Amino acid sequence: MKINTALILCAGFGKRLSPLTLKKPKPLLEIKNQTILEDCINTIIKLRVKSIFLNTFYLRQKIFNFFKDKNFPIKIDIIDDGRDILDTGGGVLNMINHSDSDDFLVFNPDTIWSENYVNEINDMQKYYFQNKLNNILLMVNKKLSFDNNLEGDFDLEDNKIKKSFEKNFIYTGCQILNKKLFKEYEVKNFSVAKIWNELLMKQQLNGFESTNKFYHLTNLEIFKKLKDS
Repeated sequence: MKINTALILCAGFGKRLSPLTLKKPKPLLEIKNQTILEDCINTIIKLRVKSIFLNTFYLRQKIFNFFKDKNFPIKIDIIDDGRDILDTGGGVLNMINHSDSDDFLVFNPDTIWSENYVNEINDMQKYYFQNKLNNILLMVNKKLSFDNNLEGDFDLEDNKIKKSFEKNFIYTGCQILNKKLFKEYEVKNFSVAKIWNELLMKQQLNGFESTNKFYHLTNLEIFKKLKDS
């Protein structure tokens, strides 16, 4: 089995990267003459996904204009959050409602995605389907983070995500979610972390370990270091 639909979260304000994001949405920031959104899309294309949905809110016209000048070899639909920003959970649900798929790869474009992730994400998909899961998060040990100050989110043991004091693992910004996880939710502002926390309480939040060096646009200082590296 294979996932055919990917979602990219592009609606946020990017406040930690101000003033760069005052006139440009964070996904359109460039590193090595390419936007981080393009890096994300190109990685998804290598995963042989059939279609992409991405959401917009902040500086939405800039996102629309970006795609006028591009011709990606994959179907891409832009879904607007509407009058109010929906946060990660509401944004995902709004995009899911425009698709017939059951399982979705979900990406945050503020991680620097590359072809180095393709085999890992494919292996994560295999694990997801072989174990008949409804969620799995791609995690990385914080020792592999380019940003040495980035704190961990969770711990990972035998592919189960746990909350503990150490928090040795960071969520990379890629996950697989089944639409059934959202059946009790409405399209409004809520974080996907709300669903994670419900799964954590049931010991049903799953993780898959990445061994790639982790590059993430945490803030302005890290963005400048990435551009110079």
